Amino acid sequence: MSLVVMATGGTGGHIYPAVATARELMARGHEALLLGQRGGMEERVAAEQGLPFQGVEAGKLARSGQGRPDPRELLRAVRGVAEARTFLSQTRPGAVVGFGGFASLPGVLAAQSLGLPTVLHEQNARLGLTQRLAAGRARAVGTAYPKVIGLPEDKATMVGMPVREERLPRAEALARLGLRDGPLTLLVMGGSQGSLALNNGVPDVLREVLGEAGTSPEGSVQVLHSTGPRWLEEVAPRVADLPWYHAVGYTDAVAAWSASDLAITRAGTGTLAEAAFHGVPLVMVPLPESAENHQLHNALSVQEAGAGRVVEQTALAGQLGEAVLECAAAGMRALMREAALGRSPAGAAGRFADLVERHLR
Repeated sequence: MSLVVMATGGTGGHIYPAVATARELMARGHEALLLGQRGGMEERVAAEQGLPFQGVEAGKLARSGQGRPDPRELLRAVRGVAEARTFLSQTRPGAVVGFGGFASLPGVLAAQSLGLPTVLHEQNARLGLTQRLAAGRARAVGTAYPKVIGLPEDKATMVGMPVREERLPRAEALARLGLRDGPLTLLVMGGSQGSLALNNGVPDVLREVLGEAGTSPEGSVQVLHSTGPRWLEEVAPRVADLPWYHAVGYTDAVAAWSASDLAITRAGTGTLAEAAFHGVPLVMVPLPESAENHQLHNALSVQEAGAGRVVEQTALAGQLGEAVLECAAAGMRALMREAALGRSPAGAAGRFADLVERHLR
């Protein structure tokens, strides 16, 4: 059996698929380790998940005011590659698996410079920047979509989006989260770092449509709003008078999805995949600044499948409340739940692990 290094980081959308794949490989007898930015979110998640972690420098592929790469960030990236190269030279893993995000690049480029096998996972329908830099020398690329723009078809293998295939009984999930059993549970989640637009707009909309008592035509409602750690102090005081509105900086995603009847989210591929696995209908507010507006296209595909409703950010104040009430209706919610489960990525971690194992050194 081999050591497999998961090169990942930056956001939960990159990190949690790595965790899911690591768990699958470990169940098959391999060792797995996460490699990413020292002090980044991936280091915290690795500790929470009980996974070994190796931190390196990781410069963001950002632009300076003149539109050129920031030389300070480039220097950090170069140092990161050197650190990763030293670590990989010592451990000689069977493969390094890159999940995208700027923090994955040092590990993947270092592995390729050492002649170690690299396998990538691309979660979007267009090849991301960090993946474009690594795809040419990668042995294979697992994808979440049948076709990925910018990726040669002979290098792509459709595997789906690996998610943590864990569910909790609803009562246990509610208890973990400190929520009541009975009300309709509405999750608001703007990604692992939170969403400023959702944090600013959603509380006022829900206060307006649900009232001080937190009720809809379907009965009582409780809200779990994961604001992102940096935004909690701004959001919590605005809902402190609403006993049914629970703002938290960060939440256990497995428990949150297991407890939820409906969710208001962005439309990143990872979020959509987790919602589908848990059968949670969505009201999606795509991030308008996403590359090539890919979140809007993601959300429209979910809407076309009958598993969600799209509310564009510019229309959040005017349309979100109506969409929530429509999707909260019991009959509609049941239909959307079935449609969501029909899109479930169950088995994606196993299929991607199969691909990784085919290319182990």
